[in-house]
Amino acid sequence: MKATIDRDGCIGCGVCADTCPEVFRMADDGLAEVYAEVTSATLASAREAEESCPVSVITVEE
Repeated sequence: MKATIDRDGCIGCGVCADTCPEVFRMADDGLAEVYAEVTSATLASAREAEESCPVSVITVEE
């Protein structure tokens, strides 16, 4: 499973990193990044981060 972020559209709000810190984190430039694969244990929280993103730049694929 894989998550991606369209960093060009990211506003750096941090919702994804707060919701699923096992997959997302805030990079030094203030934007979110994916740093780990989505696993069966983190799928639910990764999907929640995808749905909670205010600018809809997160995609989670199984």
